[in-house]
Amino acid sequence: MRVTQGTFSFLPDLTDEQITAQVQYCLDNGWAVNIEYTDDPHPRNTYWDMWGQPMFDIPDAAGIMMELAACRKAHGHLYIRLSAFDSSHGWESVKLSFLVNRPVEEPGFRLRRSEGEGRNIRYTTDPYSTDRPEGSRYQG
Repeated sequence: MRVTQGTFSFLPDLTDEQITAQVQYCLDNGWAVNIEYTDDPHPRNTYWDMWGQPMFDIPDAAGIMMELAACRKAHGHLYIRLSAFDSSHGWESVKLSFLVNRPVEEPGFRLRRSEGEGRNIRYTTDPYSTDRPEGSRYQG
């Protein structure tokens, strides 16, 4: 299963050249960029680990791509995403977010169905990856 999250989720994975172009677009618009990683790609998991600090005042995409390469070296077996934030209105709002790295194996999700009173049916998605302990979910 291929996890689809973010702006370019239904396209093939972007090349580093394409990622660099997107990063430069963000910087040209004055947006701060950050890099995050996780081993739990559930759509409601908003608590990804941040790689370093958000990168403000960087004029060239090369600096961010260097940080991305370091993150991939340390966490290349996990999901890594890049997000861009606009603070021009006085608060941070996400303008762009997309995956820039994914594990070789993506176990996917199971759909749980539970029936309530009447005709109420609830659905819950659980990632298969959480069947393993944190830190070992994508290691063979």
